Amino acid sequence: MARIAVIGAGMGAMAAAARLAVAGHRVTVYERTDTYGGAVRRVARDGFAFDTGPGLLPLPAVWRDLFVKTGKERLEDRVDLVQADPSSRHVFADGTEVALPNASRAGVVAALDEALGGGAGGRWGDFLVRAREAWDRTRRPLLEEPLWPNWQVLAGREPYPAVPHKRLLRTRRAGTLAEVAAWELRDPRLAALLESHALAYGLDPRVAPASAAVLPYMEHAFGMWYVRGGLRELARAVHERCAARRVEFRFGAEVTAIVEKDGRAAGVELAGQEVAEADVVVAGVAPGVLGRLTGEAGVREEGDVPPQRGVAASRLTVLLALRGPRPEGTAHRTVVHAADREAELDPLFGTPGTGGASPVRVQVPTVTVLRPDDPGLVPDAGHEAVTLTSTVPARPGSGNGADSEVLEHHTEAMITAAERAVPGLRGRIRWREVRTPAHVAAQTGSDSGAVPAPALAAAGGRLLHPSNGTRIPGLFTVGGWAHPGGGLPHAGMSGALVAGLIVEGPDFRGSQ
Repeated sequence: MARIAVIGAGMGAMAAAARLAVAGHRVTVYERTDTYGGAVRRVARDGFAFDTGPGLLPLPAVWRDLFVKTGKERLEDRVDLVQADPSSRHVFADGTEVALPNASRAGVVAALDEALGGGAGGRWGDFLVRAREAWDRTRRPLLEEPLWPNWQVLAGREPYPAVPHKRLLRTRRAGTLAEVAAWELRDPRLAALLESHALAYGLDPRVAPASAAVLPYMEHAFGMWYVRGGLRELARAVHERCAARRVEFRFGAEVTAIVEKDGRAAGVELAGQEVAEADVVVAGVAPGVLGRLTGEAGVREEGDVPPQRGVAASRLTVLLALRGPRPEGTAHRTVVHAADREAELDPLFGTPGTGGASPVRVQVPTVTVLRPDDPGLVPDAGHEAVTLTSTVPARPGSGNGADSEVLEHHTEAMITAAERAVPGLRGRIRWREVRTPAHVAAQTGSDSGAVPAPALAAAGGRLLHPSNGTRIPGLFTVGGWAHPGGGLPHAGMSGALVAGLIVEGPDFRGSQ
């Protein structure tokens, strides 16, 4: 039985802790804040409750596997898991609207044909077939296996199937998600639908690889799910599973250094200079934090995935306590698309090739409106809890005066956009709270409140994440900033991979 110190109580870290405890190890989790869940938090006030992180769950099989493997119990026995149907409603710039059924290719094709016409549904259906091929090619190496030592193969190989297109008298193949949208979907509304999946993960569709097609495919194939009481209930259930397996949690315990002895990780040093000895250390922290804990030399093996560079994205979340009931038949999730694509993307990511986001403010951004049908989130049936989210740049110094002014402008623009999905919204607001990148930074420790994107193949490896092992024996990394990247399914798989590497050793070949 090994002593294992886990730094951070995020979802990936807790998934690893539960699996390691079941394997017979003595696991202690050190969390610098006063609660678990990482970015999966809740705000409760005046009888209202809101998720401040993810609001819906794709690919619940990852978390079902955790509960089966750590207790032979169904996830549904611990949380009330329901499908969100329709999966999403979309309000496009030209006023067209469409509601997409959950996990039904035929239903989605029919809905798009009826709403958009012109064979739009057929083109989207054909795209999903190609996206499935990309998913089949990347599912194992990007979700279920430790990062390949020859990860450059993933970096250079585009798994999205080649579809020749005539461009300027030359045959070309789409290399980016935006090119897939323009050349294969051929409708600005379908393009907005596709690109919104990348944007929700903080990715610029103009440079994101075509393999980002797996993001809408994952939602289409496995559905979108909601946990009654909010996604915070999933975090609670995972924490309780850890506690039931005798994982010890120490909250308010800030790790200030990773202790090394005889060339390997030997424990952690806490604020106040207390040292907790361990045989293995699992770090569920952002890269900047990991660098500070281990020193400037870094922890990555030579030849590992290089640190990600480029514009990092975060999220702005607006919590709205509304007077008046939720209308019957309201979609759980509505995406209100921006009218001017370039005017939205340039301030977020900069003009491609120039490097860096523009200071120009987004006039009306793409906004996701979450309106859960959940009596547990409101004081009574005469009120509604609505959450708005939008992607914003993650910037150093988040929270200063100038930044606050920009975010206030963005908040107002989000509410303006959301009124297209919720008529009379402003008149119903009882109160509102805003969660900025500064809140994300405080909760997760990520520099500037950046939110990690899922690992994707191609694009020269820009969207791969470093392997879970490090150059320091006995030190492993878990969570969104390590393989396989950000997102709730990826966090759960990260925990499974780290536990497998520790329990089975370097010959571990992946989850089954």
